[in-house]
Amino acid sequence: MAAKKLNLKDKYGLLTRDLDWEFSYQDRKEAFPFEEFEGIKITDWDKWEDPFRLTMDAYWKYQSEKEKKLYAILDAFAQNNGQLNVTDPRYVNAIKIFLTAISPQEYQAHQGFAHIGRQYGGVGARVACQMQSLDELRHVQTQVHAMSQYNKYFDGFQNWSHMQDRLWYLSVPTSFFHDARSAGPFEFLVAIGFSFEYVLTNLLFVPFMSGAAYNGDMATVTFGFSAQSDEARHMTLGLEVIKFLLEQHEDNVPIVQKWIDKWFWRGTRLLSVVAMMMDYMLPNKVMSWQEAWEVYFEEAGGALFKDLARYGIKIPKFADQVEKEKEHVSHQAWWTFYTYGQAAGFHTWIPTDEELDWLSEKYPNTFDKYYRPRWEYAKQLEAEGKRFYNGTLLQLCSTCQLPLLFTEMDDPTLIAHRETHYQGEHYHFCSDGCKEIFEEEPEKYVQSWLPVHQIYQGNCGGPDLPGILDFCGINVGSDNLDIKGSPDEVRWKEWKGVA
Repeated sequence: MAAKKLNLKDKYGLLTRDLDWEFSYQDRKEAFPFEEFEGIKITDWDKWEDPFRLTMDAYWKYQSEKEKKLYAILDAFAQNNGQLNVTDPRYVNAIKIFLTAISPQEYQAHQGFAHIGRQYGGVGARVACQMQSLDELRHVQTQVHAMSQYNKYFDGFQNWSHMQDRLWYLSVPTSFFHDARSAGPFEFLVAIGFSFEYVLTNLLFVPFMSGAAYNGDMATVTFGFSAQSDEARHMTLGLEVIKFLLEQHEDNVPIVQKWIDKWFWRGTRLLSVVAMMMDYMLPNKVMSWQEAWEVYFEEAGGALFKDLARYGIKIPKFADQVEKEKEHVSHQAWWTFYTYGQAAGFHTWIPTDEELDWLSEKYPNTFDKYYRPRWEYAKQLEAEGKRFYNGTLLQLCSTCQLPLLFTEMDDPTLIAHRETHYQGEHYHFCSDGCKEIFEEEPEKYVQSWLPVHQIYQGNCGGPDLPGILDFCGINVGSDNLDIKGSPDEVRWKEWKGVA
């Protein structure tokens, strides 16, 4: 008799669920030692619903087709000198931040999912983590390849992997993923799979890819589209993770709520860099950071947390604080980078008069009152030949590792500063959220590698700026300082025939 043809569900089960290990001579709990120590209770792994029922053979075929299309467009971009079609050289500095700050974290996500996939007793979760791990590895590779064309013609791309562990502002995204990877397997899934991928990733990828299209950067747009189907799978996995944990046992609810509160706050602090990219670094702007936050979190995220309310989950604890900060963070972040442009791996600049007017229109309640006067004064100093660079070292937050650059929202003229003591040491924070996260797990954050502290201890190339910049891999004058007069701008004018 001919063998019975399997339906898709049975075939999927044989190629995934039936590959599970059977324990005959070892204790199952010893095989998965990290599954219980966070306090999460799993009663039935079979209730795990695989969001996308992909088998590995189907996965490779699907991704290979996407690779062919992606690299065909990247080759065409290179052959047609696509770098000449961007709006102006200022835009390329946003790509420098993306390559140095975001792409290495895709690799950390790859390592993290590969690690935690081994820690789950449920084979459905293991298969999902394996595929996401491969996706993240693919993302960092395609991003590096997409941006390699710019490396041939612009400064600041050549040392991105070297800068990753040394440059002060890159410790912010690095510490975010170090924090997640040093957590337990379920917290990692909530941190990256849910809080970052589902709740916050649209604020990174959607406006950024739209901004790339608006500014003629088809290489970045193409890898963004190629990654988008992966991101859809990741977001669906993130939502499945949350619902699975909440439905398994009622004792999981307060643990998951605590993680959501923590990683929402850590994620929004990380996205402050994206806020300044949107408001200040895109010559052709898509939307303001405030508009993006209202669309992608307040509306979309609000609907999500209404849906999760039936499980007992509340909107993240510090969401009301971020609602106040949405009118301020981009301006405060860009001002900090402008005044420390000598210690950054990209160029900075004063917004044009047209851009200042755009910011006034988008932020009518705050920009003209608090931030336009700063830029008018900066223009005055520049006209006098006194372009301002801050020569002091910034105080860093012991949790998010951002400088203490944010203000009190009730008084935007006053720098926000919180502090606490732990085992005889003094620790500083940029906000109540970061202070609370530290006090929940102080033994974890006291081990943080804070760049400014390391500079004071003589571990970053020397006591003076030239030694520190050399340690970080920054070529003075070409990778840093103002865009005006930089080699990037000079070459651009030569390409465009500008006198």
